[in-house]
Amino acid sequence: MKIDTHELNAVSTVTSGQPALRMDMYALIHKALRAQMNDAVLTLGCVDCDDADALAHAVQTVTVLMDACAAHVQHEEQFVHPAIEARAPGASAAVAHDHQEHLAEIGQIRAAALALPAAAAPVRDAMALALYRRLTLFVAHNFEHMHVEETAHNAVLWSRYTDAELREIHDALVASIPPHEMMATLRWMAPAMTPTERTMVLGDMQQNAPAPAFEAALDVARAHLDTASWAKLARSLGVAVVPGLVG
Repeated sequence: MKIDTHELNAVSTVTSGQPALRMDMYALIHKALRAQMNDAVLTLGCVDCDDADALAHAVQTVTVLMDACAAHVQHEEQFVHPAIEARAPGASAAVAHDHQEHLAEIGQIRAAALALPAAAAPVRDAMALALYRRLTLFVAHNFEHMHVEETAHNAVLWSRYTDAELREIHDALVASIPPHEMMATLRWMAPAMTPTERTMVLGDMQQNAPAPAFEAALDVARAHLDTASWAKLARSLGVAVVPGLVG
């Protein structure tokens, strides 16, 4: 994927201003995806293909990532792209094309991962290495893709929507996500966010979500934050600093 002149101009406009002051629908979910992608690359890259449990874990790590990426494409195409097209027709076309390529690649990577455990031992290492290289290219393309969305797409959205309107779109998108997917996303988002972002996200849930949902989110955060980060979050939310599960 290449960034054309129009997109580069949009990038320049965004980065020279104060994007942190605007509603950014991409920032946090992309942090979560980058963290999950990095973990999958590391897990697959060092897997012992002769260890059935380790190989099963690596396969699951890759397939869960593929499912997350496919769901992310669906959410953007259902909510974000229509908003862009409504006020800037054609502005999401290049990224929409990328999405179709990504979905095809997701299916192929998923199938290759699922084929690993049944492969004959003499060829399994070579298959895992080939899949690892394919996954790293997929991740590299997605990193570049996400950068375009965070810059060029945000430039379009910020010039045509108020923050209140963007929050409505974002809230509708989040409301469409089933609880199990939300918790799976939070598992990666929680450690990838800054302390301020964690307080914002969990504080919003504390104020607006049912108590059981907020408690479930706290459990996820506690399980995946180091001790200092968890203590800082707990203090900011005014909840008990029960020891976290990460050292």
